[in-house]
Order: sequence, then structure tokens, then C-alpha cells
Amino acid sequence: MDAIHDSAAAPLIEVFASIQGEGAWVGEPQVFVRLAGCPLRCSWCDTPESWVVGKNPAKVHGLKGVEEQDPWASPFIALTWILSAEPREPRTISITGGEPLMWPGFIRGLGNIKGPRRVHLETAGAHPEALASVLDMVDHVSLDLKPDQDMGPVVPLDVEGPLGERPWGEESPKSSEEWRLARRRCLALIADHDACAKLIISADRGTQDYLPLLEDLAQVAPQIPLFLQPVTPCRGISAPDPSLLTDVVEDARDLGLTVRVVPQVHKTLGIQ
Repeated sequence: MDAIHDSAAAPLIEVFASIQGEGAWVGEPQVFVRLAGCPLRCSWCDTPESWVVGKNPAKVHGLKGVEEQDPWASPFIALTWILSAEPREPRTISITGGEPLMWPGFIRGLGNIKGPRRVHLETAGAHPEALASVLDMVDHVSLDLKPDQDMGPVVPLDVEGPLGERPWGEESPKSSEEWRLARRRCLALIADHDACAKLIISADRGTQDYLPLLEDLAQVAPQIPLFLQPVTPCRGISAPDPSLLTDVVEDARDLGLTVRVVPQVHKTLGIQ
């Protein structure tokens, strides 16, 4: 399929070096490649500027300062930006967004040329066909488990790059049942891969909202570690109280899952 040609360009928002603040590799120095475009509308999203593919330049945070570049970049161009952002030795590349699986050709292309670096993929777990197409090119998958109650109406991406590049055409889940099917398919794909699952916990939900997600993880990929992330308050969404966190932790433990509670460390440190 044309969508996964390894030469495909993608729209970038920024490239920068920082510390991983979430998931299994929390605390590791990484270079982050943030792609633009996401059809999903999470109520607690802290990067809503990444939803739309606009005309703003990409910001490359290099050792000599911030440079603005054409946002549509090939994997090779993106790698040169990664090199300029790495302070010294090569770092793990974290591909984030937006939803990176809108651009699987770019992910495959970068995986082919990234050299000794590991590639980590951050994804919402909504697009199993796209995930399957890149899984052999990424070293670690950080997969969100999203309560469908936290999701607003899907807004399909309708954009085209300078050379006709278009986002992956896979339908995004809209109903509770579609979310469950997509989630279980994605979990099955990563069950034997280096991966973790993340579940954001907010004050707006109860334990009954999270239990179906925990059950899917326990049934499909029980060996995958689960990271519960108390939401960093944003967009009117409040952090959960300790009793809710405790209840979700115990539900996960009852199901035999390996569970950890880790807040957004980069937010705590006040870094990008």
C-alpha cells in the first residue's frame, strides 16, 4: 500500500532532547519527534495543538538554539534534526504526536535509517492495521488504554503533503464496541513485543470505567506491564483522589497484572 512506502514524509511539530516522563522507560534521556495530526479528541489531551496539521513551521531544538523548518519532512531530514538535537551520544528516539500511526510510512522509513538508536512509539492504540505495519521497525510500544467515555467525536484528518502525502486511511473507533475491538487487536499485536500499557486516571471517572480496559489487558496481553498515570490537571480535568487510584491498582492486581503508578515526571520536573 502506498501509505507505508518507506520514503513517505510526515508533518512534524518539533524535535527536541529531553527526559522520558511516562511509561516503562521513564527517566531515560531521549530525543522526541512529535508528529502533527490526530483524529481523536481525548478530553485530557495536553497537546491539542497537535490535532491539526497546520502551516506552522517545525521547531528543531538544537544545541545552537531553536530553528524553524518546513514541517513536512522525510525520514532522512528528520534524522538530521535528531542528530542536531542530541547533546552527545545517540539517544533513543521517541515518536509521539498527535497520533504517529497516521504516518506509518514515515515511521518505517526512520526505522530503516536510525542507526544504533532504539525507536519507541507512543500511540493511542486505536489503529491496529497501522500498528501492524510498523511493529517490526520499532523497539518499544507505549500503548494507551483509553476509556471511550473520555473521547470526543472523531475528526478525520483531511490533509495532503507537498508530494501528495496523506494520512493513514484506517477508520478511528467511534463507539464503545469499536474501541474495545481496536484495543484488543492492538494488545494482541504487542503481546510478544517490548511494550507497556498506559492508563490515564482522572477525577471524572470511577473504577467501573476502567475495569473493562484492565480486563482486556489481562485477557489478551497479561504479561505487558501497566502504568497508571494520574492526569496532570488540564482543560478542566482534575487529578484523581488517592482512593480512586488505590481502587484501580487493586483491581489490576486482582487480575494478575503488573501495575505501577507513575505521574508525568517531565511535568513535575518542569521540562519539555
